[in-house]
Amino acid sequence: MCHRVTPLTLPDLEEALDNLKTTGRARMPRHGAAEEAPDAYPGTQLPLFVPNKQGELEACMLTWGFKQPGGPSKLVFNTRIETALSQARSGRGLWHGPILNGRCLVPVRRFYESWTREPPRRGAQVAFSLPRHAVFLLAGVYEDERFSIVTTTPNADVAPIHSRMPLVLAPGESRVWLGPDFARLANRDAIELAALPKDA
Repeated sequence: MCHRVTPLTLPDLEEALDNLKTTGRARMPRHGAAEEAPDAYPGTQLPLFVPNKQGELEACMLTWGFKQPGGPSKLVFNTRIETALSQARSGRGLWHGPILNGRCLVPVRRFYESWTREPPRRGAQVAFSLPRHAVFLLAGVYEDERFSIVTTTPNADVAPIHSRMPLVLAPGESRVWLGPDFARLANRDAIELAALPKDA
């Protein structure tokens, strides 16, 4: 499960939206490592893109993790796409509303997975990035002031490390995720990710 990402800053997202309005492309600013936002964890606020009522993207700060209604205080910070789709069909469940009406985009520079497979480094974290892209998007869902990162079965790059991975969007897939045919993005086998081991 994904519980650590390297996000962007809110000004970065606002600059990207300004670029989108003027050039037609949401070009993200490039920074050196010293200028990056610190890694974020569940319970913290992250900047992300949400569509407004007109369908245009807006940048806003939301808290990572849903509170379980009537349950323990532990945050639910990942959303299994299989569970969300099942709840969308049944019309009930924690993810029923968010998956149908609250899909969003989470821009990151990296996401991390803990090594849960075989040694040599069980428990160590592995950072994943999208080759040739300094910034990429993860699929998310939100409701009110909270969001969750959507996860799916791992592709060949993540499977040796962990049994789940965030639903990484390839360039051009953000409109699909925000549109009516979003369920077809559940399979991420065609996504190529680069892994770099890092300690927690």
